[in-house]
Amino acid sequence: MPKMKTKSGAKKRFKVTGTGKVLAAAAGKRHGMIKRTPKFIRDARGTMVLSESDAAVILKKFLPYAGK
Repeated sequence: MPKMKTKSGAKKRFKVTGTGKVLAAAAGKRHGMIKRTPKFIRDARGTMVLSESDAAVILKKFLPYAGK
């Protein structure tokens, strides 16, 4: 069987930690910051750990060799 390809968009957006958790940037920060509250902007800095159910989909479909 040939190897599966990693989705190139996913490798730019997600990072897998040593323990297998998936890190991703916060959603909702691309544009329209004027209507966001300062608390939202503060809390959405940096990266967040995805929930286990979301991480399972990312690892299985988009990053097949990252969780090994």
